[in-house]
This record gives sequence, C-alpha cells and structure tokens, in this order.
Amino acid sequence: MAITCSQLEEKFRSQLGATHVDVVDMSDGCGSKFKAIIVSPQFEGKPLLQRHRLVNSTIEEEMKIIHAFEMKTWTPEQYEKQKNNAG
Repeated sequence: MAITCSQLEEKFRSQLGATHVDVVDMSDGCGSKFKAIIVSPQFEGKPLLQRHRLVNSTIEEEMKIIHAFEMKTWTPEQYEKQKNNAG
C-alpha cells in the first residue's frame, strides 16, 4: 500500500499541530520517498534531533514502507524568517 502526501500532511497537522506542511513525493508516485517541510509550535525550544524524533514517531507505521524521508522542521517564527529571506 502506497503512502500519499495528503496522508502524511494530515497526520502532521493532527498529531503535531502543524501550522504549515508541505510534503512532496520524490519517488514518482510510488510513495516510498518523500521530502517535507513541517512547521509546528511543538518544535519551540527543541533541538533538531528531538524535532526529527517527534516527526519519526508520528509516522512510525508509515516508515515501515517509506524508504527515504527528508525533513525540515521549523517553528512558526523560523518559517516566517525563511519566507522573508526567500522573498
């Protein structure tokens, strides 16, 4: 069973309280390689490793199928800075 971007996005929103989620399937639709930007207030005050562990525990079941998962985990403040720097 393939995992979809929308399934992952919904899980991050519901379980991590993500305010912005952008998931891209990098595996040409087979659902085994993803890249994600996850913005959540739950990341406040947490180091990068702890943020990644939070994300990985959220998609623990899906990770049994996913072969590669690249993520950026930002607080809302960090996300705003990224948007301002990009624009």
